[in-house]
Amino acid sequence: MFSLKTRLEEDIELLDLEDEDAEIATYEQEEREIEKKLESLSTLLLLSGPYDKNNCILEVHAGAGGTEACDWAMMLYRMYLRYCEKKGYKTEILDYQEGEEAGIKSASIRVIGSYAYGYLKWEKGVHRLVRLSPFDSNNRRHTSFASIDVTPEFDTTIDIEINEADLKIDVYRSGGAGGQHVNTTDSAVRITHLPTKTVVTCQNERSQIQNKEQAMKMLKAKLKLLEIEKQNQEMASLKGEQKNIEFGSQIRSYVMHPYSLVKDMRTKVETSNVDKVLDGDLDLFIESALRGGK
Repeated sequence: MFSLKTRLEEDIELLDLEDEDAEIATYEQEEREIEKKLESLSTLLLLSGPYDKNNCILEVHAGAGGTEACDWAMMLYRMYLRYCEKKGYKTEILDYQEGEEAGIKSASIRVIGSYAYGYLKWEKGVHRLVRLSPFDSNNRRHTSFASIDVTPEFDTTIDIEINEADLKIDVYRSGGAGGQHVNTTDSAVRITHLPTKTVVTCQNERSQIQNKEQAMKMLKAKLKLLEIEKQNQEMASLKGEQKNIEFGSQIRSYVMHPYSLVKDMRTKVETSNVDKVLDGDLDLFIESALRGGK
């Protein structure tokens, strides 16, 4: 903020020294850059949740629909990787399950960077795609669904006790775009918490023990978030408030045929540039959600 203030003061001083028409284009460019920085700063002020500053785990899951849904999940997976790259976030692929013919069944990405959870939590929900299917020989229009889940990483040890009898633990052969040790041993781990039907998977670490430890951390984080959301719902009920704690179900629709449109169902914000959005340009939607649709 100090550097931005200094820059504004210097520009004012220079304008006083220059002729009216001198370097006007330069100052117009400066003005646009300063406006952009001020907008970014105002957005940061909205990220005031207790875990907004934290890293997060983003999961992509294909919905029903076989190859179509798996391909759509892959498109979303790439979209979020591109978004993280543009934001300067580091990513680690914790789990990657390929589809039988194309795309992915699911993937888990650890996103490392300031306010990763604060921004990406607004992507949680169901994403819908309408397009002419590249897998349909008759070139018919198909609708596909995939879901996104986002969990914050908690800074301190999570005080949740888990009964071992409530867990179903499966091990399997790692595969896909995980770490360098995938496809070598049955080291990948899937843990299901039976009471809540919460499932976590990890295949990125070197050994089955390490993957189990990472999966347990992910499970505890998910259960902690469920506990927080339950408390928030109870508080909202006591106050008589109607709040959507889970950020919505079907949150966004991506239409590629018979017209081009991406529309957010919560904020009603839309754009016709589908390709740009799928290349990771999500600021329009995320910042609008942060501002309450304004």
